[in-house]
Amino acid sequence: MNESDKKILHGAGKRITPQRMLILETIRAGQGHLDADEIYRRAKKRAPRLSLSTVYRTINVLKEAGMIEELHLGEEHHHYELKDKTEHHHLICQVCGKVVEFESPFNEQLVHDLGQRYDFEITSVHLDLIGYCAECRSQKT
Repeated sequence: MNESDKKILHGAGKRITPQRMLILETIRAGQGHLDADEIYRRAKKRAPRLSLSTVYRTINVLKEAGMIEELHLGEEHHHYELKDKTEHHHLICQVCGKVVEFESPFNEQLVHDLGQRYDFEITSVHLDLIGYCAECRSQKT
């Protein structure tokens, strides 16, 4: 956990604990889209006494502090990634679960236009496009 992470937690009124540091580092090392069970499995290798309930509690703390985002990615369970300074979106394969992140200036213009048209202050956008990746499409035929 870097100094910036510590400032964010402290600024949100959250304590800095070894478990929170470990779980945040695990999410960062996983480069996004990890579910709670995978975070638990990876973190437990470094802290064998870590419990799954601690992982869930810590995920909630990190979400409340605005450090991570909860993603649904077309599945029943949630995935987590570090909150990014740049807004991005996801292409999700409904067969293999592959996730491709992308940015689009078109979305920025769309948000601006919709906000003006409907006199609406849009504070965040979540866009998931679900379909078939090239590999799964080739296996269908």
